[in-house]
Amino acid sequence: MKKLILNLCLLAGMLPSPLHAQEAIMPGMRDIKSPVVSEAGSVQFWLNAPYAKKVYITGNITRFNKGDFDPSEQQAKGLVPMKNDGGLWEVRLDSLAPDLYTYKFVVDGIEVLDPLNSHVLRDVALVSNMVLVPGEESKDFVAAGVPRGSVHTSWYRSGFRDTDRRLSIYLPAGYDSSDRYYPVLYLLHGMGGDETAWLDQGRAAEILDNLIARGEAEPMIVVMPNGNMALDAAPGHGPLGLDQPNFYLPHTMDGVFETYFPEIVNYVDSTFRTIPAKESRAVAGLSMGGFHSLYLSANYPGLFNYVGLFSPAVDPTQFNKNGLPEIYRDRRVKIKDQFRQGVRLYYLAIGEDDFLYEDNKKFRAELDADSIPYIYKESKFGHEWTNWRRYLADYLPRLFR
Repeated sequence: MKKLILNLCLLAGMLPSPLHAQEAIMPGMRDIKSPVVSEAGSVQFWLNAPYAKKVYITGNITRFNKGDFDPSEQQAKGLVPMKNDGGLWEVRLDSLAPDLYTYKFVVDGIEVLDPLNSHVLRDVALVSNMVLVPGEESKDFVAAGVPRGSVHTSWYRSGFRDTDRRLSIYLPAGYDSSDRYYPVLYLLHGMGGDETAWLDQGRAAEILDNLIARGEAEPMIVVMPNGNMALDAAPGHGPLGLDQPNFYLPHTMDGVFETYFPEIVNYVDSTFRTIPAKESRAVAGLSMGGFHSLYLSANYPGLFNYVGLFSPAVDPTQFNKNGLPEIYRDRRVKIKDQFRQGVRLYYLAIGEDDFLYEDNKKFRAELDADSIPYIYKESKFGHEWTNWRRYLADYLPRLFR
């Protein structure tokens, strides 16, 4: 109890109360901004924590930092110490490549968000602040001065549990003002994600807007379903109300999503101006979404002409200990038949430090042995959005040409 009271006091010293929220932005207060990004790629952070004894910054941003810190301390759980100046804690992270980064503070062992940064990102059940380091490699994560598409929330009726399920749908610029029909990409999230993941973390709408505006990608509809069949929608948007996110969910990689997937295609084709043909459909996904993309395209060879596997899980036995559902059996036979029926693009990408790298290496050997043509992209880093945003940007220009 004493520790709880101490922690609450600490937080009270850090964060303005609701009664003083307006005071915090009134003139006369010390002018503090966090974070501040320089043109050279360094980012400065500040935190007002007058009662704290030790403060760190953590998150994926610390792994890419080139600053001069004690390696033993920095490498331990990705913590970078902040310097104390009269209760105002500060740190600068240097030489960051252009990208979208996440971070939070650790104050005497307690993880807290940056109270000066309103840009917050949820990844499954974890919440972090975001900061963008601008540059050539991250320019497409912000859409400025280009025609913008729109993002719609739609609900379709599912035969699984007889419920309404939520979709996020990107419609390209000009959709509402034309009678044009469009090809469709089905873009799938990873385990623990939902129909908002590619929009919030993947910056999919911004990437699409930019590539389409430059003529590097064809205008297309992009459908982002919820791959967790135990949930109807992202946390807070379904019938459970403000339920808490859960990483481990039933009916994610047990064949149920693949079995009921055609009802999504039927709903989209009957609701939006799509070109309802295999030649005008693509599927892609990351991690669990790559797993789904692999088995959807193999089991429904008449649906997709383009397949994208981003850091995919490939081994169904890891998730089905009591035997494989029919939809996951005879993978090699099904992929051979899939290619006999025609596949325009089979795209596989993974980071060299990804924990799924060896499984993917075995899968590529299987494809090679069966003379299955594919495009392979290997990048740095591991199982993370830094890679998946770039894979999407590389995949999109290859579609519907």
